[in-house]
Amino acid sequence: MHRLQTSRTNGLIRGFLSISICLLLSCSPDSTSNQNSFTPNHTLIILGTAQDAGYPHIGCVKACCKKARNTGHSEPVVSLALVDENDSTWYLFEATPDITAQCHYVVSKNRTITTAIPNGVFLSHAHMGHYTGLMYFGREAINTHCIPTYTAPRLKGFLGTNGPWSQLITLNNIELINSKPNNEITLSNDLRVTPIQVPHRDEFSETVGFKIAGTQKSALFIPDIDKWSKWGKDIAQEIAGVDLALLDATFYDGNEINNRDISEIPHPFVIETMDLLKDLPESEKAKVHFIHFNHTNPLLDENSVASKTVKQRGFNIARTGMKFGL
Repeated sequence: MHRLQTSRTNGLIRGFLSISICLLLSCSPDSTSNQNSFTPNHTLIILGTAQDAGYPHIGCVKACCKKARNTGHSEPVVSLALVDENDSTWYLFEATPDITAQCHYVVSKNRTITTAIPNGVFLSHAHMGHYTGLMYFGREAINTHCIPTYTAPRLKGFLGTNGPWSQLITLNNIELINSKPNNEITLSNDLRVTPIQVPHRDEFSETVGFKIAGTQKSALFIPDIDKWSKWGKDIAQEIAGVDLALLDATFYDGNEINNRDISEIPHPFVIETMDLLKDLPESEKAKVHFIHFNHTNPLLDENSVASKTVKQRGFNIARTGMKFGL
């Protein structure tokens, strides 16, 4: 389907990082997290849960990242794969710096998928962890041919008018598809994606989340948002309309960041989201899976007090390798 050309040899450091991420993905949970009682036609796979810069974080000498480096633990940047079991196609949500290992993981875990090149890519916004992986589609790497790349209008303009991204378009490595918020995108007869605009730091583009609807179930994916109160929607109602909600959990609370102005990087704290949703029925809380963790976030540690608190309060934590049927 795609025209592939020989890629250049990666540097030793990049190769080492890619191998490390592959090992992490290979050791990740490989079960359908929501224990579906039906045979899904579509599968959503968590390919990463870390904030844009990954984990451990560059330049961090705090205990959180020291421990990760000492143990060899790393976490890929937030990304999802959507596999259509009906026709052996798949779609990538977010093009991260860890895209190489993430794409090959999809092939390794799905017998029907024969190529690491997705049939389409959905991008949420123009922050580094969410689109810079596009570079690996260029002629310096795999030199793909016209991969459908779904973007909101401002992001489409940003990529089309700024190098090196614009070269991907002129060389037909990717094909930008203008995807206006709230306009449903039909991928097949029973697979649909709807971008939903959310408030965030929109320096270069608007920001969207996605509603992903399969044959029997649907998911909401909002990796980045400022605060729920700034959104023109009720998050509880949005959760009620889906079966799975992957929600921004960049910071567990305000105590993590003591060397930066938190107003410059606003996100809903996990404790704020849990308090906001505390009166929901247990079945609704169970839909929530927190994702997009800053390197300081204790939820990266499955055995932390914070992780146990989230579970005790009825919510869930996304982990790389989790699968959900749609």
